[in-house]
Amino acid sequence: MHALTKLIKDDMKPALGVTEPGAIALAVASAAERIGGGDRAEVVLNSGMYKNAFTCGIPNSPYFGNEYAAALGLIAAKPELGLECLAAVTDADNEKAREMVAEGRIKVRLGMISSRIYIEATVFNAERRATVLIKDSHTNIVRVTVDGKDILARDSEAAEEEHGDCLIHEYSLAQLLEYAGTVPYEEIEFVKSAYDMNMELFQLALDSGVTPFTHFLFKRNGEKVISDDEAATASLLCNGAIEARVLGLSKPAMSITGSGAHGIIATLPLYAAARIRGYSDEALCRATMLSYLVCTYIKEYSGRLSAFCGCAIAAGTGMACGLAYLRGGGADELTRVVNNMASSITGMICDGGNHGCTMKGIVAVDAAFRSVDFVMNGVCIEDIHGINGATPELTMKNMGYIASPGMTGTEKAMVEILEEKSKR
Repeated sequence: MHALTKLIKDDMKPALGVTEPGAIALAVASAAERIGGGDRAEVVLNSGMYKNAFTCGIPNSPYFGNEYAAALGLIAAKPELGLECLAAVTDADNEKAREMVAEGRIKVRLGMISSRIYIEATVFNAERRATVLIKDSHTNIVRVTVDGKDILARDSEAAEEEHGDCLIHEYSLAQLLEYAGTVPYEEIEFVKSAYDMNMELFQLALDSGVTPFTHFLFKRNGEKVISDDEAATASLLCNGAIEARVLGLSKPAMSITGSGAHGIIATLPLYAAARIRGYSDEALCRATMLSYLVCTYIKEYSGRLSAFCGCAIAAGTGMACGLAYLRGGGADELTRVVNNMASSITGMICDGGNHGCTMKGIVAVDAAFRSVDFVMNGVCIEDIHGINGATPELTMKNMGYIASPGMTGTEKAMVEILEEKSKR
């Protein structure tokens, strides 16, 4: 198996609800499991984790946010299910979580301002305590401490390497394109599972009464799931699935780079294009691998959780490259697509996983389709302008640099806004 195939195959994971509440619940549940359950929990989060889970929906729950994710992790999560650990939450669990939060038995506080994932969950019962530390990816447990003694301690940097970080930067954009176009089809056919999962999530949004953007986009698409309008269909499928996800509807998305919304944007617009233009399953899978790889390339510079909207910027740019590939674009066209995307939406902020992600997804799909349309008609922003680099690799590096460390102050300001809101 090619190293790039393994990178994506290992990274693709189902995620129920926004990934951050699932990861918080997983950390708490893993700690509770070590001591036979607990009656209170304390959680420390990095700024990106704190922000992303602040107002996002939780699957099978009317509640949202960091405290309720931690409470449900203590009460009902099944750690063996990973990021789908909240799949079996009941009404009784929700009521118990409400009581726990109201009684002050769940404490969540902000730790460092950082784009690197950090979740430290400590669970207490009458006699014992356990702490689980997750770093760098949403399921990467690097330390477990029970009653003050380490029973698992892994080197964080080594763990980061195990997750494939920075392997992607050994390749140029042209090499990623060559790989996507020549890798044996049977080696990458597994990506079709992302379309099945993400389309089920979209259908849930369409059937729901709590997804206003989805129903408006459906109306604008002629009340058809697949119309003759490629961009409108792409926006409907993609942003319907995102809306379902951020509102906590109870089906998973297929995540990439630790994010279900990244996985949705990287895939569903390409599916729309394939359905309308008749591209083969093989062409769609190859475009999807390219989309995933470009997304990963940018994310490994920006950090998994940063102050900019990686869903729109990283996944949107990856998806735009996949769309250009489907339309016959080569390395030169992909370079220009990256330039157009870098010059348009790079500054979009991430103010957490919330209903606003739907609007950001709408902007990203629009920008991607316009960027590709311009490029396929010979129009692009030249290298000399703005953050565009002399090579597409440098442009993507610059896109990531804008987020981390470039927007550290922005991240701090956003978290301060959220903390002030929580006081009210």
